[in-house]
Amino acid sequence: MGTSDLYRAVEEIPEILDSLVVNLEYLGRESYMPLFIVLRPECELTDELKLKITARVRTALSARHVPSDIFQVEDVPRTLSGKKLELPIKKLLLGQSLDRVVNLDAVKDQQKGARLTDRSQRKARGMMGSIQRRLTASGSVNQWLKQAKDLSARGC
Repeated sequence: MGTSDLYRAVEEIPEILDSLVVNLEYLGRESYMPLFIVLRPECELTDELKLKITARVRTALSARHVPSDIFQVEDVPRTLSGKKLELPIKKLLLGQSLDRVVNLDAVKDQQKGARLTDRSQRKARGMMGSIQRRLTASGSVNQWLKQAKDLSARGC
């Protein structure tokens, strides 16, 4: 099962418009899998909705596919052809700079459905930075990375 199966399950929930998941894994360490969701304008991410999402994923896929954390975002970044930017977001969360992980000329402006303008490139940088800051603020990624680096230092 892949990410498309998870997206199908999650996006069948009426409150959810779009989603993106990345699996941050490191040898010898349990993976960390945040799920980013875009909600309908009238909806908010509540504990009840989080339970609904995890129950849906557990039923449609398996307990192994249940996300570690769920975060609400404004948009899911996509390429001009509509592909979700999973790998660039994963690399961004692992500490690489935005300029190294994605060519913003190939990122789609979600509102206009076209190539990003200078203004929308700044917005995309802000959105991806927001994803990174939100995870950092939660402490989840920092804790995961610290443990992964500790294992690496011990030769695991």
